[in-house]
Amino acid sequence: MGANHSHGPAVPPSKRAVLAALAVLVPLAVATVAALVWLWPSPPEAPASPEGGLARYTATIQAITLTPCPEEPPVDGGQKLPPPDPASCGDAVVKLTSGPSLGKEAKLQLPSGPGAQIFHAGDDVIVVYAPEPTLDVSPYRLSDHDRSTPLWLFGAAFALAVVAFGRWRGLSALFGLGVTFAVLLLFVLPGILDGKPPLLVAIVGSAAIMLTVLFLTHGFTLPTAMAVLGTLTSLVITGALSYVSLDLAHLAGITDEAAFNLGMSYDIDTQGLLLASIIIGSLGVLDDVTVTQAVTVAELSHANPGYGFRRLYRAGGRVGRAHIASVINTIILAYAGASLPLLLLISVGREPLGQVLTNPVIAQEIVRSVVGTLGLISAVPITTALAALVARRTADPSPPPPPRRARHAAHHQ
Repeated sequence: MGANHSHGPAVPPSKRAVLAALAVLVPLAVATVAALVWLWPSPPEAPASPEGGLARYTATIQAITLTPCPEEPPVDGGQKLPPPDPASCGDAVVKLTSGPSLGKEAKLQLPSGPGAQIFHAGDDVIVVYAPEPTLDVSPYRLSDHDRSTPLWLFGAAFALAVVAFGRWRGLSALFGLGVTFAVLLLFVLPGILDGKPPLLVAIVGSAAIMLTVLFLTHGFTLPTAMAVLGTLTSLVITGALSYVSLDLAHLAGITDEAAFNLGMSYDIDTQGLLLASIIIGSLGVLDDVTVTQAVTVAELSHANPGYGFRRLYRAGGRVGRAHIASVINTIILAYAGASLPLLLLISVGREPLGQVLTNPVIAQEIVRSVVGTLGLISAVPITTALAALVARRTADPSPPPPPRRARHAAHHQ
């Protein structure tokens, strides 16, 4: 449904439609900037010195010496734990590549136990400086693999693929991705840690992302403007549904150790934090749906100038229903994949289905999926109606003039 299917040159947008879009978008942009200034977090405190905590340094494994693994003692009930991997028992000689002991070697014990990582000679690793004042051992502990180099390679491959396929559009998409990370890292996360209302911070941050990234990626056009309006409206609906749903389900947002520690250590509303996570999690899928609907309606109007509002809305709605049907399955599978270890743990316990579904962790994911899906469904009719309304004001229903050669032939008949 591209430009090659059109029946003539692109129809310029009418001044009336542009003014109507600006009359809504400009106040929204001004309100978003004002909210960003009002909610902007305070400057963070200076981080603690490495001597007051655990300092992390890089190293390279020079050699590994494996030893027999000790037998695991039985736990309560006489049940034995799974034996550790034989490749995780022993010592490693590492050479420090950063920190005050740069270039020196140290003999460290390999981490063992269930889920312990397997190290090999030549691996780049992270070591933690944790001196033991009462023991004559190395002050370093082998902590993790150093993944900085592979991640830089993955990022470079991703950027090259996006630019090679999308060209200038791909480059603008990468810049928009940078804006998204900047808003999340500089405003949303510090704002929540600073004690600001998480739901309000998430909505304002999402609005800032949408107003910047969508126009930057897709251009300053009326279909993009309608996608922005549809996304923001659906986000507000999603936020309202989330607030009501969490209150009805009595979910406080504390379902894991991370949320518990945040609630205990910081002045954070954990239920509001859950609301914010639903808003931000819905943002990316809403972006996809609203842009698709707005562009689809614009192309339908361009290819069929005789279509009125009702026909454009119906045709765009059919595309939206097909899109939603596939996206809903994507959302459910994404949440199931993220919660797969928990689902396996519950399956091992062989609890009744009713108890499983009412478990706070599972109930939270159910509410998250349902609310996100309802917000997604609302985005289709809203964006389709806005795009169809604007398209009717920009399209010219009159047929295009015949080619010059045809007019000349008709004149001599």
